[in-house]
Amino acid sequence: MKFFIDTANLDQIREAQALGVLNGVTTNPSLMAKEGIKGEENILQHYKTICEIVKGGDISAEVISTTFNEMVAEGKKLAALHPQIVVKVPMIKDGIKAIKHFTELGIKTNCTLVFSLGQALLAAKAGATYVSPFIGRLDDVSTDGVSLIAEMVAMYQFYGFKTQVLAASIRHTMHIIDCAKVGADVITAPLSAILGLFNHPLTDLGLEKFLADYKKSQS
Repeated sequence: MKFFIDTANLDQIREAQALGVLNGVTTNPSLMAKEGIKGEENILQHYKTICEIVKGGDISAEVISTTFNEMVAEGKKLAALHPQIVVKVPMIKDGIKAIKHFTELGIKTNCTLVFSLGQALLAAKAGATYVSPFIGRLDDVSTDGVSLIAEMVAMYQFYGFKTQVLAASIRHTMHIIDCAKVGADVITAPLSAILGLFNHPLTDLGLEKFLADYKKSQS
């Protein structure tokens, strides 16, 4: 399972990259705004910087247009920034048309804001590289987001779709574990959720004992 970090914060991206387990980054306009990144040129440069940090990893850059022609123009501009850029497109009619067009051009895509199996089917048929179901937001409305991941994985395997299931809107570490159990291809999560995988009280106790025993052996 690939690990992407969901942020526009360069320090967090560098920290995740230094762990040696990072495979990519997802961003969106809200995350850019959170970091105070404004203006088209600044945003485009920020994407380039992220690509330079995560060498070889896919970096999702989201279009903000909602019509086919605008999304195609914006997506081509984003894709031209760097070979690692994946154009992130919303799950709407014109978005599916744009994904099909990008696929024919050899441009990688990430279909975002996916909340149902039917939407996931449309994205895969259009040739999306990734499809991003938002499991945290589904949980918020009393729907089992992880179950949707399992259904999508099974459907794609059954029909032989190459689209990768990218579990998004990860809220905590157990979301990552649960997605791994059901076979998600990718998760994108905040740094805190990824770091949470390190934690176990028995690890802490065991290390404390090893160090104490070593100290005794040196006295």
